[in-house]
Amino acid sequence: MELGIGIGWRPEIAAEVESLSGIDWVEAVAENLCADHLPDSLVRLRERGVTVVPHGVALGLGGADRPDPDRLAGLAARAGMLGAPLVTEHIAFVRAGGPLTASPRLEAGHLLPVPRTWDALDVLCENVRIAQDSLPVPLALENIAALITWPDEELTEGQFLAELVERTGVRLLIDVANLHTNHVNLGQDPAKALDELPVEAIAYVHVAGGVEKNGVWHDTHAHPVSEPVLEVLAELRSRVDPPGVLLERDDAFPPGAELAGELDAIRATLRKAAPSAGPGPDRAAPRKAVPSANRGNALEQAAPSAGQGPGRAAARKADLSADRGPDPAPASDDSAGAGARTAAPTPVPAGTRDRTAVAQTALLSALVAGTPAPKGFDHRRLRVQSRALAAKRADVVAKVAPELPEILGDGYRAAFLAYAGSRPMSGGYRRDALDFAEHVLIAGGPADPAARRRLTYWWQDRSGARPPRRTTRLVRAARAVLVGK
Repeated sequence: MELGIGIGWRPEIAAEVESLSGIDWVEAVAENLCADHLPDSLVRLRERGVTVVPHGVALGLGGADRPDPDRLAGLAARAGMLGAPLVTEHIAFVRAGGPLTASPRLEAGHLLPVPRTWDALDVLCENVRIAQDSLPVPLALENIAALITWPDEELTEGQFLAELVERTGVRLLIDVANLHTNHVNLGQDPAKALDELPVEAIAYVHVAGGVEKNGVWHDTHAHPVSEPVLEVLAELRSRVDPPGVLLERDDAFPPGAELAGELDAIRATLRKAAPSAGPGPDRAAPRKAVPSANRGNALEQAAPSAGQGPGRAAARKADLSADRGPDPAPASDDSAGAGARTAAPTPVPAGTRDRTAVAQTALLSALVAGTPAPKGFDHRRLRVQSRALAAKRADVVAKVAPELPEILGDGYRAAFLAYAGSRPMSGGYRRDALDFAEHVLIAGGPADPAARRRLTYWWQDRSGARPPRRTTRLVRAARAVLVGK
C-alpha cells in the first residue's frame, strides 16, 4: 500500500491543503469528523483522487479498559465513509478510573505513555485484537511522545513494538518527531529504537515540529519541523522506504508557502537518505521479532531499573511461561484485511487488567487531581506534565468555546487553570467548558455585571434553564472531593 507524501488536513488550513501541489494523501482526526457527512474540502480532495486516512485520538487502546464499542463503531463508520485503506490510533492511555478501580472516571485530554511491561503489553494486545475485529480495514498504531517514563519497565520501546506486531499483526505509524522528543526528554536513542523495531511493519511516518523549553522538548505540532527531527527521518529512511510520510501541523498555522517549504524539506531528506540503488525494491528485509524462547534476553537487554537485574528478569520469564501458556503463532504477512493476525489467543487474566487499572489511575490522578505521586516517578517531571495537561485543557476549551475567553478577557487563562487544578476532566472538552462556566458563576464571577450576564446566558443556552441550585452545588462539590480535592 503506497501512500506517498501527505499532510494533516485541518479545517483551519483546508484551503491551503487543497492548493498544495504534490499531495498524494491527507490524514484527518477521526473525532473531528461527523459520522454522516464530510466537510466540503475533503469531498473535493477525494474527488481528485487524494486518499484520506482517519486518525483516532480517543480510543485509549493502552488503557486498562477494553475499547469502547461506540468509539470503535464511530471509527469504523468514518473509515467506510472515507473509503480509507486503513485507520490509525495511538499506543497510549487517555482515561482511567471507573468500574475497574471503583473510582471516578478521569480523562487526561492527552495521550499518556503505557508502561513497557509484559502486563501492559498483554492488555494492549488484547485491546488491539478487539479493535481489529471491529474495523473494516487494517489498523496501524503510533508511538507517542512522553514527558515521563514509568518505573520498572521491562522492555525498550523497540522491543515493545516488535512484540506488539508479532502478536497482533498490527501495522505501525512511526512518528519521528516523537522519537526525537523521547531522546531529549528521556535519553532514549532514536537509532537504537529504529534498529529494534520491525520497520517492515511501518504503514507510514509522521513528521512534526516542536520546541524546547528549560531542557524539555514539547511536541507542539505548532512549530516548524526542526533539523534534529529531519535527521531522525533520515535515519529511518536509511533502513526502510516508508510507504507514506505525512507532515502534521495542529496549531499556529503558517501560510501555505511555509507548509510547502516544509514538505519540500521532507522530500529532500528522503531523497538524500535513500540507500544507493541496488537490485530489487528498496524495502527493509524481513526482521525477526523477539521469539518467546528469547524473552529473557529481551528483558536483560532492556535498561534495568534500580534493583532489577538478570535474576529478576529470569524469574519474570518463568512466571510468564507458567501464567500465559503457549504464545500465539507468528502473525500472517497478509495485511490485506483488517485482521492480519492469529485468532483465539489466550485471554488476559482479570488480575492483569486490574493491576494496570490501579497503576494508570494512580498516575492520572496525580497529574490531574493533585493526589500523591506514585512511587518511582520523577516528581519534577510529573509537575511539568501536570502543568502541560492543564495548559492544553485551557487551550482546547478556548477553541471549542471561544466565547469564554471573549467574555472573561485577560482573566480567562488564570481562572481556567485555577479551576483545572481542583476539577479533573471527566467528560469531553465541551462538557469541560460548561463545567468551567458553571464553576465561575457559582463562585460569583465574573466581577463585571455585564460579563456575568453574558456568561449566564451562554451557560443557560447550552446547559439548562437556570444556574444550579444549592443541592446540586453540594452534590458536585462532594463528587470533586472523591477524586482528591
